[in-house]
Amino acid sequence: MQTETITSRENKWLKKFRSTLQGTGPEAGERIGVEGPKLVEQALRAGLDADALLVTEEGEAHLERIFQAAAESDGGIPRARILRTTEKLFAAVAGTEGPQGVAGLFAQRAWQFEDLLRGISGRDGENRGASSPLVVILTEIQDPGNVGTIIRSAEAFGATGAVATRGTTDPWSPKALRASAGSSLRLPILRGIAIPVLLAQLRIAKMKIYAASARGENASDSSKWELRDPAAIFIGNEGRGLPAEVERAADAMLSIPMSDAVESLNAGVAASVLLYEVARSRRSSR
Repeated sequence: MQTETITSRENKWLKKFRSTLQGTGPEAGERIGVEGPKLVEQALRAGLDADALLVTEEGEAHLERIFQAAAESDGGIPRARILRTTEKLFAAVAGTEGPQGVAGLFAQRAWQFEDLLRGISGRDGENRGASSPLVVILTEIQDPGNVGTIIRSAEAFGATGAVATRGTTDPWSPKALRASAGSSLRLPILRGIAIPVLLAQLRIAKMKIYAASARGENASDSSKWELRDPAAIFIGNEGRGLPAEVERAADAMLSIPMSDAVESLNAGVAASVLLYEVARSRRSSR
């Protein structure tokens, strides 16, 4: 590890870390900012290449586990890019209130639409996604906590991929990434796609299109779901719901039966319940 400690706020590396850890998500070709030892480990185990690692004296306690993760994965950390700084300067670039003294800059993975249909593959190439493609579509969802929760649930319940359409908070933004607990680093994700383009791609891929409905009008409740075929589930904006063009294109509407006293569920909660029910439906039909 280099022994010189970065002590200037104007250092180019500190500026890069500040912009990524406090930003709204990377543009094409920019680095993903990952903060905290657990997320840095997960990024390495997901096979992402580290551009740089920033640590403080306190953060060095986590380096052994991080190096072990790098050794066991396809990713790596250039030793010349392991940078040290003070606790005070790290706190100034961090995106959390209680930083742990470790952050990394990682190269984006260039996912393609076809990857959404295949799901996550292990190091041996074995597919670990659903038996049939299941893609979750986040439609103009604004809250990063909801975005991260949906991505986390998507991975947990066997989705093969996710799409954040244009107008949705970036799943690789710092807050959404933390809310996903690392799932955004593993699950195949496409960002910023226009809805008409996405609908056309789904039709070409012969995916059934399902729209989540809070109103329950013309919707099928979970006891009647049969989503064994390749499926794409659209989750709408927290307040406005889904655009009319999605509802018109949908092969079916899905709703969650609930008390009349409750108007709707949080988008992250609703998506999680839907995904659980889809997973349950698929297991019971095997």
